[in-house]
Amino acid sequence: MTSLSGSSVLVVGATGGLGREFVQLLSDEGALLTLHGHSAERLAELGTFGATVAGDLSDSDTAAQLVSAALAAHGRLDGIINAAGVVAFGPMADVADETIDTLMAVNATAPMRLLRAAHPALTESSAGHRDPFFVTLSGIVSERPTANMAAYSASKAALAAFAQAAGREMRRDGIRFLDARPGHTETGLATRPIQGSAPPLPTGYQPADVARRIVDAIISGERDLPSTAFAG
Repeated sequence: MTSLSGSSVLVVGATGGLGREFVQLLSDEGALLTLHGHSAERLAELGTFGATVAGDLSDSDTAAQLVSAALAAHGRLDGIINAAGVVAFGPMADVADETIDTLMAVNATAPMRLLRAAHPALTESSAGHRDPFFVTLSGIVSERPTANMAAYSASKAALAAFAQAAGREMRRDGIRFLDARPGHTETGLATRPIQGSAPPLPTGYQPADVARRIVDAIISGERDLPSTAFAG
């Protein structure tokens, strides 16, 4: 892929600190956007970048709804960037069942459902020689599981494992799976944990820089972005 101009792209988690950067960059590249957020009000704050759809990613019906919204808006779906996620902090012994369930539902299960729902549309995009892609962000914790973030690390490691295995399957269908694993990024997510509170963290990457690196990887045809790809 040398250009995103005219590509129909779904951004999941478009209202987050990283999602907003993707929206701006993809719009600048000329992509046709469908934007997902948990809140319709926050989606409205993005402006008129594309079609919008609100939905809870822990709901089993949401994935199909997002794909349907993209197809209704643009007649096709050529790429997905999953920038949504939740985080929790605290010792393993203190993590609540509800926290574990939510971490796995949003960070791991939702992207799996989304790829399954989008597979027919992405396969059709491949047949049209539009180089379809599916981007996940398992983050550095999938490479280096972190104490006091064990359940969160596990949910992201599950996503990374899914990316590796599904990526090999999707390659046969002409669909490119790209997993990005940046280190701590200043998205504000750490200030909104679903349990616990964040420990002191070093200054992270700027969301605009991380989003730019990932968009460049999409355009250049890369298939993997380890944590080292964001250093320097």
